[in-house]
Amino acid sequence: MRTEPDPQDSHRRGWIVVGTTFMTLVVLYGAWYSYSVFLVALLHEFGWKRSLIAGAFSVFVLVHGLCSAIVGWLLRVAGPRRAILAGALVMGTGLCLTAQTTEWWHLYLAFGGIAAIGMSLAGWIPAVVLIRGWFPDRVGTMVGIASAGIGVGIFALVPLAQFFIEWMGWRWAFRILAALIVGWVIPATFGLVRDPPPVEATHPPSESRVGPVAASGRPHWTLATASRSWRFWGLAGNYFTGNFVTQMLMIHQVVYLVDHRVPAFVAAAVGGASGLVSIVGKIGWGWLSDRTGREPAYGLAFGCVAASIGALALAGIHPTSFLLFLYAVLIGLGYGVMAPVPPAVASDLFGGPGFSTIFGTLYVVTCLGLATGTWSAGEIFDHTGSYAAALWLALVMAVLSPTLLWIVAPRRPNPPPGTR
Repeated sequence: MRTEPDPQDSHRRGWIVVGTTFMTLVVLYGAWYSYSVFLVALLHEFGWKRSLIAGAFSVFVLVHGLCSAIVGWLLRVAGPRRAILAGALVMGTGLCLTAQTTEWWHLYLAFGGIAAIGMSLAGWIPAVVLIRGWFPDRVGTMVGIASAGIGVGIFALVPLAQFFIEWMGWRWAFRILAALIVGWVIPATFGLVRDPPPVEATHPPSESRVGPVAASGRPHWTLATASRSWRFWGLAGNYFTGNFVTQMLMIHQVVYLVDHRVPAFVAAAVGGASGLVSIVGKIGWGWLSDRTGREPAYGLAFGCVAASIGALALAGIHPTSFLLFLYAVLIGLGYGVMAPVPPAVASDLFGGPGFSTIFGTLYVVTCLGLATGTWSAGEIFDHTGSYAAALWLALVMAVLSPTLLWIVAPRRPNPPPGTR
């Protein structure tokens, strides 16, 4: 005899998944953003061009992104839990191999290739699908809470990685990060995480405030139908531009400050502080977007991003503690919006059974923005000896991204084909 799931038990299980995902994102994205301090160490060790070392991170992001559409499909077939378990093992292996780097292509293969595949399997897309599955009516808020783990990871692991680099060398620092990922993610995911129940098991089919929730047999968005919508491509442009500017700043901020006579550990502390502030941004923007709409929250956040670019430029001229940490507060708040709001917008516009595949495909564009922003700043520096032109380019992207979101207008989503 079939019994109905206990709503209270489902709610409790959902919160366990959110908490576990929070900690998983701490270690995964702490390793991701620690590349900003490894970039400085690798420059000193090998003397390679800045664009070459930044390019390894860009390849990491590209491979991670190109795998995303496949991962989105895989999540529908195998579930997020299995993907995360496999991804943690692959990423740990990739970081251990990165520690053996002696030639540039070793870095590209181990970090840019193997670690990136593991990150794609264990990282953001499975996290979003998990959280959305357990809390379909509070996507912005709950993704914001879970994604605050990214901010904790930046705050804790970026300075910690710098500490291990200075104490034991960058090779052992990579190995320690690998041990943290495997040591936490595999046992925690195996013991605490469960794939979400079918939507109908916890939430009856209904029309949400932002668009239709597909039930069995009803028309819903697929990747094919979504890709024929202009809103899909407008959202893709928003993803590209927003991630272009935020990732450029987050990855190059430490080396930029070191170039302007800021001690390496202080620069790493600024990076860590931006992560700490982003925790407030991730939770706050997610909560605000669920209540006032995605566009106002995103627009306010990117006002902070634009202001942070000005603060960083001034900090390069006058490297005082006030300007350094003003920049950290502004970029932390602005960058924080990138976790909860873009997935919530995609869910608003293209929710339903095909969401994981649609979001996975959009995430490819996200990673193109991440990679292009990181690489272009290094390339501009190599050609001009300065980040000035890169900061102007970042400012243009910071204005363009919220403009595109207002045009896409998730507050007025199209119904799926066949419902008109």
